[in-house]
Amino acid sequence: MDFSPPRGTQDFLPPAGERLRALYERAARLARLHGFRYVETPAIESTDLFRATSGQTSDIVTKEMYTFTDRGGRSLTLRPEGTAPVMRAYLNRMHDLPSPFKAFYLTRMYRYGRPQAGRYREHRQFGVEIIGVEEPAADVEVIAVGDRFLRDLGLTRYEVQINTVGDENCRPAYRAELIEFLRANRDRLRDEHRDRFEDNPMRVLDCKDEACREVAVEAPKLIDRLCDACRQHFDSVLAGLDSEGVKPILVPTMVRGLDYYTRTAFEFASQVLSQAQATVFGGGRYDGLAEALGGSRVPGVGFGMGLERVLLALEDEDVAPPGESGLDAFVIGFGDGGRTQAREAIRALRERGLSSDMFEPRPLGAQLRMAGRLGARFAVIIGYREAAAGVVTLRRMSDGEQEELGLDQAIERILAQGSEPR
Repeated sequence: MDFSPPRGTQDFLPPAGERLRALYERAARLARLHGFRYVETPAIESTDLFRATSGQTSDIVTKEMYTFTDRGGRSLTLRPEGTAPVMRAYLNRMHDLPSPFKAFYLTRMYRYGRPQAGRYREHRQFGVEIIGVEEPAADVEVIAVGDRFLRDLGLTRYEVQINTVGDENCRPAYRAELIEFLRANRDRLRDEHRDRFEDNPMRVLDCKDEACREVAVEAPKLIDRLCDACRQHFDSVLAGLDSEGVKPILVPTMVRGLDYYTRTAFEFASQVLSQAQATVFGGGRYDGLAEALGGSRVPGVGFGMGLERVLLALEDEDVAPPGESGLDAFVIGFGDGGRTQAREAIRALRERGLSSDMFEPRPLGAQLRMAGRLGARFAVIIGYREAAAGVVTLRRMSDGEQEELGLDQAIERILAQGSEPR
């Protein structure tokens, strides 16, 4: 049997698993700091959820969804993105939830595609959503949270790219104008867009093919054709970001990949990753999403961040990724009395909230090496002599300094020195 994971997926064993877990913890801590509450939605959803919201012509629907028919004849899809499921769940329980509703998630997404660095068929996302707020302050908060997450990790070589895609008032006229332009330049488009641009002309603007990019640069710009309400909203977002110290770059061709976006759209783009990997994450406003699902109008804004892409950006910027804290103490016991007291010691350490472990029986040297591999800050050693005297030898792993103390004193010493992330 081949023990490799399926193509496009990864095993996260230590230390990679510890780094990923540390990202989860940082993301959750930052989200809670801003008043977001944790949510989970099923890994499988009705296929209609994504067909209705992502758009029949989107890459997600036409190329990337893992869809199957269950034994009851229902069409189900592995969750390819997080916003539509969160909105579905909100609409299902909206009368029991506060408004605005601020949610965050840390979960797995599934998209079929050619695996490459930073792009996997199963990937992990940190997402935040503010549902029920139409004001631009919500857009500002979402973008500021994403910016702070990257900055707190030590990333600096990225830029915040922003655009507005208008709304149902100004976009129809622009769409008609864009179609006329694309008809006149049809022969310059790549095959896919040449045949299908009238279904969704704005997707041409976001195409990464060089021929389409040249056409997009020349195309009319929605930013110059906004209605007064969209213009005022966008100006307020820019002013709010400036007050937060975020300096976005206007990219008039940015439209994002899903049909439900309105007004604000943004991406965080790495300056060190390749063009195919450059988008660390993105998001935007989706005021029409609830209606697309058959609900009443409920505005929203959020982002979805691929954590594998964040780890890749850390590596390329040569920034040490966060790691989980090592053990506070590794307990070593020798002889019948030593091993008995070691087991009592480990119970006492855990009762005081100190992470600890032990393996027995092994030679002292082997156990100290194990303590080092586990990142333990201290070794608590109880041999024949310590057991007889009712003490422990507390060894600081960073420099080998050690002293004999009572167990309670040793625990207080470990607590006083605090736990530091590896």
